[in-house]
Amino acid sequence: MRSAIAHLWLYPYTRAAHALNYRSTLPISIYSHRQEFWILTVAASSQEEKDKWLEDLTSAIQGAKEKGDNKLQYLSLKSCSSSDEVIDKCGDEANSNREKASSQRSNTTVHVCWHRNTSISMGDQLRAVENQLSGYLLRKFKNSNGWQKLWVVFTNFCLFFYKTFQDDFPLASLPLLGYTVNTPTENDSIHKDFVFKLQFKNHVYFFRAESEYTFGRWMEVISSATLHSGRVRLFSRQESALEMSS
Repeated sequence: MRSAIAHLWLYPYTRAAHALNYRSTLPISIYSHRQEFWILTVAASSQEEKDKWLEDLTSAIQGAKEKGDNKLQYLSLKSCSSSDEVIDKCGDEANSNREKASSQRSNTTVHVCWHRNTSISMGDQLRAVENQLSGYLLRKFKNSNGWQKLWVVFTNFCLFFYKTFQDDFPLASLPLLGYTVNTPTENDSIHKDFVFKLQFKNHVYFFRAESEYTFGRWMEVISSATLHSGRVRLFSRQESALEMSS
C-alpha cells in the first residue's frame, strides 16, 4: 500500500501495463482513452513491488469501471513524524498518554508504508486479517537489562502493548512492516529460551514467549507481516501481460 502525494482517481483509466522503452527498468504505465489518450508512467523500486502494483492497479481499475466514479476519502500525511520516532517515545509509560493520539495517527498502514518506503498488496492486507494473536510476552529493548511483562496483541501488521489483558488502551504500538524476525545471534548476548528478535535498521526489540508452542505461534503470525514479500502470486507476470494486452 504505497501512499501518494497526489490522488489519482482510477475511474477514467482503462488499463495498467508494463511500460516499454523507458529509462527505468521497472516502469508501469496507466492508460486513459477517455481524455485524449492520456498516459501516466511510474516506476517501482523492485520487480516484486512492480508485480504487486500491476496486480492491484488492474483490479482497482476494473472495480472502478464496474462501480463508477465513487471518490473515496484518503488519510492526510501532513504534520506526521516518523512512526519509529513515535514508537521509541511511546516506550516510556510516562509519555504514553501524551503520545497516544500521535501514535495512533502515525501507525496506520498508510503512514507506515510512507515512512518506511515499502508497499503491501491487497492480498497482503486480506491475509493480515486472518493472522491475529494475543498473549503475554516479555519485552526487552536492545540497550536495556531487564524484561518487561506485557499483554501483546498482534493485528493488522502491528503489535499493541498493554499492561494486562483487561486494559482498554495500549501503552504503545509497534508497526511491523519493514521489520525482520529472527532468533537472537550470539552477539546479542541473550541467554534465554523461546526468544525472538525484531529489527528494522537500528531499531531492535527482543520478545520472550512462555513456552515452545507459544514461541512458534508468535513467529508464525509475525512472519506473515514481516515476510509478506514471500507470498505466492495470485497470477504470474506472463498471465498479467496477456490479460492486459487483450
